[in-house]
Parts: sequence; C-alpha cells; structure tokens
Amino acid sequence: MNIMANHKKLLQKARILRKQLGPNLRDRVVANIYQQAEAITQQVVQQNHLKHNLDTIIDIIVTSKIFGYPLMLLLLSGIFWITITGANYPSELLFTMFSGLEDWLTTLFQGLNAPAWLHGILVLGLFRTLSWVVSVMLPPMAIFFPLFTFFEDLGYLPRVAFNLDKFFKKAGAHGKQVLTMCMGFGCNAAGVIACRIIESPRERLIAILTNNFVPCNGRFPTLFTMAAILMGIVANSSHNLTASFLVAGVVIFGIFITLLVSWGLSKTILQGVPSSFTLELPSYRLPKIGTLLIRSILDRTIFVLLRAVIVAAPAGALTWVFANLRIQDLSLIAYFSRWFDGFGRLIGLDGYIIMAFILGLPANEIVLPILIMSYLSQGAMLELNSISALRELLLHNGWTWLTALNMSLFSLLHFPCATTLLTIQKETKNTKWTLLSALIPTAVGVILCFLVAQIARLLNLV
Repeated sequence: MNIMANHKKLLQKARILRKQLGPNLRDRVVANIYQQAEAITQQVVQQNHLKHNLDTIIDIIVTSKIFGYPLMLLLLSGIFWITITGANYPSELLFTMFSGLEDWLTTLFQGLNAPAWLHGILVLGLFRTLSWVVSVMLPPMAIFFPLFTFFEDLGYLPRVAFNLDKFFKKAGAHGKQVLTMCMGFGCNAAGVIACRIIESPRERLIAILTNNFVPCNGRFPTLFTMAAILMGIVANSSHNLTASFLVAGVVIFGIFITLLVSWGLSKTILQGVPSSFTLELPSYRLPKIGTLLIRSILDRTIFVLLRAVIVAAPAGALTWVFANLRIQDLSLIAYFSRWFDGFGRLIGLDGYIIMAFILGLPANEIVLPILIMSYLSQGAMLELNSISALRELLLHNGWTWLTALNMSLFSLLHFPCATTLLTIQKETKNTKWTLLSALIPTAVGVILCFLVAQIARLLNLV
C-alpha cells in the first residue's frame, strides 16, 4: 500500500512539475544537455571554426521557414528530373537488347519445332514481362538510389525530416516517416524496409501502411503517360514541362493523402501519442563514392529488382494464358473485363482498366502494356510507338479527360504491388497488416475516383 501511495505522490509531483515547466519540457531538457555538452567541447576540443560556421550558415538556410521548404521541393524535383531524364536512354537500350534476345529465342523455338503455346507462355509471356520489368525498373533505380544515398550520406535528409516533423506529429505519425517516403519514390518495397528506422512500433506501422501513397518508379511511366494523354485531350498538347507539372501535382497530392490517412489511423486502429523526436543534425560531409555505390546498387537496387523479377516473371506467363484462353469467342481478359465494366464506369474507368490493374498486381510496370494489349485484342503484351498513337487508341475505346485523370488517381491510390506486399508481410509478420496495406489505399482510390466521376457528371463536364 505504501508503495502505491508513494507512486501516486510521485505522479502528482511529476504532473505539477510538467505544468510549471511548460509543454516543451523534453525539448528544453535536451537543449540544455546539448548546451552543456557544447560548452565542455569548446573547452577541451580544438574545432575547425570555418567548417563549423559554414555548417551553421547552411543549416540556417535549409531549415528556415522561408527557404527550407522551397529548397527541399527543388532538390527532390531535381532528383526526379535527373532520374526520369537519365533513365530514358538506358531503358531504350535495354528494350532493344531484350527485343533482339526475344527474336533469337523465337527463332530457337521455331527451329526446335516447339509448340506455339510453349513459345507463348515462355517467350511472349514470361520473358517479355521480365524484359519490361528490368528495362523500366533498373535504370531509374540505378540513378535514384545513388542520388538518394548521396543526400543521405551528405547529411541533408535529416534536415528534411526536421522540416516536416511538425506535420507528421500533427498527423499522429513520426518525423522520420518522411525519410521512408523518400525511399518509396524509388521503390515502395524499399520504403517499407526503410521504416525500420522508426523506433515506435505504432508509428512504424503507420509509415508502412501509408508508404504506398508515394508513387514508385514503376508507376511514374503510367503517370507521365496519363499526364501527356490528359493534356492532349484537354489542350491538344503534350508538352513535357506541362506534363511534369501535372505529375508533380499528383505526387504532392499523394503526400497530402499520406498525412490524412496517417491522421485517420492514429485516431482509430493505431491510437496513441506521437513519440518525441529528438533529431541530432549531423555535420555535412562528402560521401565516399565506393561505399555509396555498394549500398545503393547492391543493397538497394539489385535487392529490390530481384524481388520484382521473381514475382513479375510468372505473372507474365499467367497474363499470356488469360489473353489466349477463350470463353465464347472472348479471351479471359475480355470475359472478366465485362464483369468489372459496370463498377469501372461507376468510378470513371472501365472493365479493361480494372482488369489491367488486377493482372498488374505483380509489377506496376506491366499495367499499361496489359491495357493496350486488351484494347487491341492481341495475345501478348505490347507498347505503341508514340503518345499520339496511344491517345488515338484510348479515345477510340471511349476515353475522356475524366478517364485519364481517374487513371492517374487510381494508379497513385491502389493496392501495392506483390513485391511490396511480400515485404510488408516479412516486416510485420502479420497477415492482418498486409491485407490492410492493400485494402486502405484501394478504398481511398475507389472513393476518390467515384467522387470525381460523379461530380464531373453532375456538372456535365463529360
């Protein structure tokens, strides 16, 4: 009894002391500790004052309310622009190389008198999907991850977390979540793995469940294509700069949805008080190139690519089967697309689009090729040679500006790819959270597309 009484007295004293010292007690205590440490350091350590002063000046700029956010957006936009622009040429080279290898395999199968179905499954299905995934994913990741690791080792990313910490704290999440989001721009599976840096299990789960709202490099080709299609339908133009602004708007909207859903989770199934986030800003230092390349290429790029290949290659074979098996003169893709057509129209899409997303579960890169194949009633995945040709195909199949807009939104807000889902299962070791990570973004995407479609129709905009 005495122990309980003493415990209650201590709690009362703690509450009184907290009220007297104010709500920022932890920050004041930490600041005082650092001030004392700095005073001791100045007495016993000889510092390079020029470098110390330069770090301080840079921090005043990059963490200020006036310059911090624009600089952050400028640097991240620069990373995206370099990634997308730089990936085009190597992607084309890989496509050309794989196309030549596919022709050689086709000749080999014909020389061996292999059955057409075997050639279709292994070459037109499995190998072609494998080649697309590698061609689309490898160049952007090989550029993005080293750039991201460079700013990480340089010491800038902790400043980004510092700038955005208050927004995530208001959403009931952790400031470090911004770092996991940045990693998600390269690959959502890598973003989920990066959530390990968040100590709180509750806030780590919030970061994992919302990481998919950041578009990965597998969804960027679809987003850029849809932006060009939308501009072509609305303004008869597909200028890259205008399309880039549209994609940037979609990305910013995804960040807003991340904060909104994080807040919703923190108020419902993941209730709790945001943990205090004391972030020590490290000194700026030039990264070691060798270490940087090993971490970014081997530990991140190759690791994520292998996971995607393992999942996507069998999916290509399955897609070929769906495109070539027929029921009542309809391919399985067309047959099931009719089932989903009513639902698809309700949310501003169509049955073929819904089916493309379902079959594209293993890898986001194959959604658009599956859709094109379905519209053309072909038996293998393919791509058209220009945006104009693709626009004509889509318009011929009943697309409007609303279809292009909702395709972009649903591409941003739908279930994670199979690689990410497997990673979530591995990280959480809980099937419930894996299912929720698929259901939450899909529900948000369906609801938002439904609202946009109904408003547009109510206002007679389509």
